[in-house]
Amino acid sequence: MKPYGVLIHGAGWISTQHIAAYRQNPATRVVAISSRRLASARREADAAGLEGIGIYDDFAQALRHKGVDIVSVCTPQHVHCENVVAAAQAGKHLVIEKPAGLSPRELRRMQRAVREAGVKTVVSFVLRWNPLFQMLKRMIAGGAVGRVYCVEADYLSHNGGWWSGWNDTRTRKNGVSAMLVAGCHAVDALRWFAAPGESEAANPVEVFALAGGYRKGRATAYDPTRNAWIRNARPMEYDGLEEALVRFDNGVIGKVSVHFDCVMPYRFPIRIFGDRGTIFDNRVWSHHFPGQTDWIELPAIQPDSSDVGHHPFNAQIDHFVDCLRRGIESHCNLADAIKTHQVVFAALECYRTRRPVRIAAAAFS
Repeated sequence: MKPYGVLIHGAGWISTQHIAAYRQNPATRVVAISSRRLASARREADAAGLEGIGIYDDFAQALRHKGVDIVSVCTPQHVHCENVVAAAQAGKHLVIEKPAGLSPRELRRMQRAVREAGVKTVVSFVLRWNPLFQMLKRMIAGGAVGRVYCVEADYLSHNGGWWSGWNDTRTRKNGVSAMLVAGCHAVDALRWFAAPGESEAANPVEVFALAGGYRKGRATAYDPTRNAWIRNARPMEYDGLEEALVRFDNGVIGKVSVHFDCVMPYRFPIRIFGDRGTIFDNRVWSHHFPGQTDWIELPAIQPDSSDVGHHPFNAQIDHFVDCLRRGIESHCNLADAIKTHQVVFAALECYRTRRPVRIAAAAFS
């Protein structure tokens, strides 16, 4: 079959991993790169050794490049909505970096454009393809811990200037909240492990959350990559600590902590409690092993790295290409990913009202 032609929109840190993943898949070929700055797009192409491809600083023009079937939206999150709508209206399938949008209104607009165009989507909650996540998901589906009744996940990272996306996301206007900027990965992990099926995520129905911490507005920050303190840093404008409880429609209770204030290297702890066993990260206690006297450790790659090169983009892109060839929707398409975003926006509502927030299933239908 003719390879799917790919347009990479955005030439930052994350786009390097999208390009690498497409180059590993024989069914795809990067045919164009676009960015806000022409020099950035050209530099990205040169770094990847891509020759004879389209280079653009005009997204509308890039969408008209001959042979584009898929668009990877790798731009800063505050322009995702307009990018996704434009690509969908141009009839392109979409790989959308998280978070997909900054508000429920943006998400509704994006979903409407995708539905009307009839294009396929996948949102980069890429940890669903992490080897440990996949192994644990299979174990849950196979009954290793019985019926899951509680799940917990934490996103622990002192985000700051060491990350190339910081200046685009540290403000309330463009970043919105720590949970939206990056902690949505942990929210999605709750949904993923709260559902019993191997390729399904649970539906949230109620959220209660609190926000706090110490770092908002401060011009001093920690750099975990160098174990050093930075003075005169550009401060973030939202709370660095968010804690949320989530009730799912199947009765499972989830707890998520998003912690941009912590002084420590990046960690992504996972805890899954069932009526026949428990999982802590890569350690398992299960009724399947009645004679066990200690935790059984799974030799799998864990999600404890903020380096995008550590993330399984290859597996995500392979999955999406398979969906396109089979004419099916991804388990992590825009419609599903919106449910993860709903938890984030419900948490923001909790900070305002100090009351639990119900999530209406029909809000995005």
